[in-house]
Amino acid sequence: MIPLRLRCITTVLIAFLIWIPDVRAQEKPNIVLIMTDDLGYGDVSSYGATAVQTPNIDRLAKAGLRFTDAHSSAATCTPSRYALLTGEYAWRKPGTGVLPGNAALIIDPARTTLPSMLKKAGYATGVVGKWHLGLGPQGGPDWNAAVAPGPNAVGFDSAFIMAATGDRVPTVYIENQRTSGLEVADPITVSYDKPVGDWPTGKDHPELLKMHPSHGHDQTIVNGISRIGYMTGGRAALWKDEDMADIFTSRAVSFIEAHKDGPFFLYFATHDPHVPRVPNPRFVGKTTMGPRGDAIVEADWSVGEILKTLDRLKLSDNTLVIFTSDNGPVVDDGYKDDAVAKLGNHKPAGPYRGGKYSNFEGGTRVPFIVRWPGHVSASTSDALVCQVDLLASLARFSGQTLAGAELRDSADVLDALLGTSKTGRTALVEEAGALSLRQGSWKYIEPNNKQKLNTNTNTELGNDSVPQLYDLSTDPGETRNLAGSDPDRVKSMAVALDRIRTSRR
Repeated sequence: MIPLRLRCITTVLIAFLIWIPDVRAQEKPNIVLIMTDDLGYGDVSSYGATAVQTPNIDRLAKAGLRFTDAHSSAATCTPSRYALLTGEYAWRKPGTGVLPGNAALIIDPARTTLPSMLKKAGYATGVVGKWHLGLGPQGGPDWNAAVAPGPNAVGFDSAFIMAATGDRVPTVYIENQRTSGLEVADPITVSYDKPVGDWPTGKDHPELLKMHPSHGHDQTIVNGISRIGYMTGGRAALWKDEDMADIFTSRAVSFIEAHKDGPFFLYFATHDPHVPRVPNPRFVGKTTMGPRGDAIVEADWSVGEILKTLDRLKLSDNTLVIFTSDNGPVVDDGYKDDAVAKLGNHKPAGPYRGGKYSNFEGGTRVPFIVRWPGHVSASTSDALVCQVDLLASLARFSGQTLAGAELRDSADVLDALLGTSKTGRTALVEEAGALSLRQGSWKYIEPNNKQKLNTNTNTELGNDSVPQLYDLSTDPGETRNLAGSDPDRVKSMAVALDRIRTSRR
C-alpha cells in the first residue's frame, strides 16, 4: 500500500504537470485579424466619418492604436490578400490580379504563410469569410467533390469561406474543402466563358431582379441579383445575401468558442461593404446613405459580435485584435444601389484622392487599428506600415524565426504595431494600375500610358504618361505634382523603385 501522504503528493504532482501545458498555451496571446472589404479610410467614424457611425470599430480605436498611414499593399482585393498571407508583394507573381470565381489557388502550398507560420508556433488557425485567392488545381476546382487545394493547404486548420466575392459565381459557401449544403443529385456547373444550364440572366430577364446592375454584373441571377459569371445547380447550397453577415459572424464566434483555451489565430474576412450590398433587414435604413452605408453598419455589428465574444469568454486581455480593410473604397461598383445618389457630403477615402483601383493614396491607405489591453496604449500613430508586414511582425510576436526567403517583402514593424516605436517602414511599394513608391512623406508614381479614369466607377486612377511626385505632408490630396521642380528626387525614387522591383530576398 502506498502511504496516504505519498499518494497525495503524487496526485498534486500529476495535476501540476497536466496544468503546465495549459499555462504555457495561454502565454501566447490569441490573434484576431478582421479584414473588411472595400471599407475606406473615411468610412469609419473614428477616422472622421459623420454620415455613418461605427461604435464597435470606434471601441477598438479608443482602447488601441489607430494608424493614420497604414496600407493594403494593393488597391484591389486579390493582390492585397495575397500579400497579407504570403508576405510578398503580389505584383511579383503573375496571375494575382482580381480573380474570377473559378480560379485555381494562387498561393503555393509549399511556401511559408501567415497561418502556416502561426500554426507552427502552436496556434489553432481558422479563416472565415471572403477568400478570393483561388481554389483547386490548375483549371479550377470541382465544386461537387473535394474543393482543394485551398485554405487548408496553406496553413488554416479550418475554413468556412466564399470562393471569391458576392457578385461572382458560384454563390455557395465552402467548408473545409466541401461545398456546404450541396446535394449530390444537383451538381454545380460554373463557367466564366459561356452560359451553362438554363438559369436566367440579368441581361435577358431584368424583370426578375430586385437589384439592377449599373455596369456588367448581368449574368446568372441568384437571389434576385445578377452576377459576374454563369452557374447552374447546387440549389440547396445557394447563399442568401441578406444572411451572409450573420452566417460568417456566427462561424467566427464559433471558432473562438471552440478554441477559447488558445492560442488561436482567426482571420475573419467580412464581405461588407462589398457589392452587392444587401444587408440584413434589421440594418436597412440605419444610415442616410442607402445600402452602402447600411452595409458599413452591418460590418461594424460583426466587429461588435467578435468583441462581445472575447469579453464573454474573458479573452479580451489576452487577444491581439487587428482591424483593417483590403483596399480603398468604391461607391458605384456595378449595381444601382443609390450609393452615388445618397453619398451626400460623406468622403469614403477621407482627405485622400482616388479609391479602389487607384494609384492615389485613397487606393491603399486604409483604416488600421491594433488593440491589446495592457500592452498597447490608446493612441494614434503615423508610422508607415503595411499589411504585407504582418508575416514578419507576427513571427517575432509568436516567437518564430523566418529565413530571408520566407520573409520576402515583409518587414518586421512589430514595435510600431505595438506602439513602442513611432517608426515603421522606410519605404513602401503601392500597387494599382502602376507601381508607386513611398519614402517618408514623399510619393512617386511611375509614368504609364494607362487610362486616367475608371469610367464605370468614376474613380481617378492616378495614371499619367509623366512621372508624378507628391509631398503628402503638405499635400495629402495629391493635387500638386512636384516632379518638374524636383527632378533629382524623381530620379532617385525611380531608381529605388526599380531596385526593389528587381530585388529578391
